[in-house]
Amino acid sequence: MNLTKLFLFCLLVSLFSCNKVSIQPLNIPEVESPIAFIVSEDPGLVSVLAVLGTSQQLNIKLTSKIPVSGFLVGVSVTKDVDNTTVFTNSNSSITSINNVTITGLTPGVLCTATVVVTSKSTTTNTKTLTFKLVAK
Repeated sequence: MNLTKLFLFCLLVSLFSCNKVSIQPLNIPEVESPIAFIVSEDPGLVSVLAVLGTSQQLNIKLTSKIPVSGFLVGVSVTKDVDNTTVFTNSNSSITSINNVTITGLTPGVLCTATVVVTSKSTTTNTKTLTFKLVAK
């Protein structure tokens, strides 16, 4: 009987003295959602934005989740005739709505505007939008 008690005691001690394995959560980095934005003045692929005067305000709205480190908004405008740069601007942002005023447009000259939004933390996470505009 003593031998049975001793065996049970040793069995209980060995069961409760074992190291317990703790499960640690995996540290998986969060993947950024792809950059997506709209430009309220974008006339689409088949039209040309008619600008009254020599400047035009663009309202650029980020529709995707804002990257943790923020993002860059770049706007450039070139003349279609000779590909010279009319306007260029680049801003860092952490807000979903960004306004940029294009200046230096010449009446009657067809131009191409290019808007590029790029994540600051993942430079391959970028989107580009291009459209035509002309000042009247």
